[in-house]
Amino acid sequence: MELEVRHLRALCAIADAGSVRAAARRLSMTQPSLTTQLRRIEKALGGRLFVRERTGSRPTPLGRTVLSRARPIVTEMAALISEAREAALRSDGARLRIGSTGGTGSSTVVGWLRRLHERYPDVDTTIHFETSANLLLRMVASGQLDAAFVHEVEGSPLSLPSGLRLRLLIEREPQFVAVPDSHPAAQRRELTLEDLAGDRWMVDPSADGEWDGLRRVFAAHGVNPKVVLGDYATAWVLTAAGEAVMPCQPTSPERSGLVVRPLAGDPLTVRLLLVSRPAATAGTDLDAVFEDLRAAYLEIARQCEVYHRWLCRNADPALLRTEQGADA
Repeated sequence: MELEVRHLRALCAIADAGSVRAAARRLSMTQPSLTTQLRRIEKALGGRLFVRERTGSRPTPLGRTVLSRARPIVTEMAALISEAREAALRSDGARLRIGSTGGTGSSTVVGWLRRLHERYPDVDTTIHFETSANLLLRMVASGQLDAAFVHEVEGSPLSLPSGLRLRLLIEREPQFVAVPDSHPAAQRRELTLEDLAGDRWMVDPSADGEWDGLRRVFAAHGVNPKVVLGDYATAWVLTAAGEAVMPCQPTSPERSGLVVRPLAGDPLTVRLLLVSRPAATAGTDLDAVFEDLRAAYLEIARQCEVYHRWLCRNADPALLRTEQGADA
């Protein structure tokens, strides 16, 4: 078996996602297919590249050696493809490529895209979703994306590649919790971690920093609930069915079978950022792109009564200027 770039990309995806299952989802593959591919790669290289543990997959010493050589190759190939596409697009028209972590807020992204289409009707604006914020940052750095809307869990800083520009949307966004509407505490306006200590918590380990952040919060409050690792699409379904609770963005809409409540004292927070390359693409202004993101975020925040009250009490007044201007 001869190794190809796609094999190296698969190894990097497993290392970045932390598990074969999460990497398969990221690569749009089935888990059995990726597992089979990994076994063939390991056979070709003559040793195990990952050790499977309860929390995911960890590179072996051989795996770390292979990854150290694979990452530059994958990055260079991605940059080559991106540059070639950009060269082709220069003759076809302007294009704005943005990315977002899925959990950052799909409602915000919908409003952001609508504003961008209105602002730049002649620009081909596309969106790319990833669970991993660090992967999106690398995509911006390699030229695959122009900008990415990401969140950074408090205490778990992202790996920001050099040369990128960072714009701060929210310094501390509180994470709320989604619980079944049948939960004994569901009627309260605010919940505590102690209220939920006996519940199963669902968290996606491929969302950078979220499991580590939640684990630190549990330890600080002296609770040790059962944690189930899975993707957030499944988590919403299981929560609505009464099988789990889950952390969520304060802008998350309530759904059938569940309610969204704040956590007392805001123990789990994230920082919301727009990260971009230094220069805008032809026909766009990245400062204007950021202002459209902020306006879209505040539009959704106004519709969430509990979170809107939190913003008015806690947010930097400068953040709310866009909203006040809209209401004037």
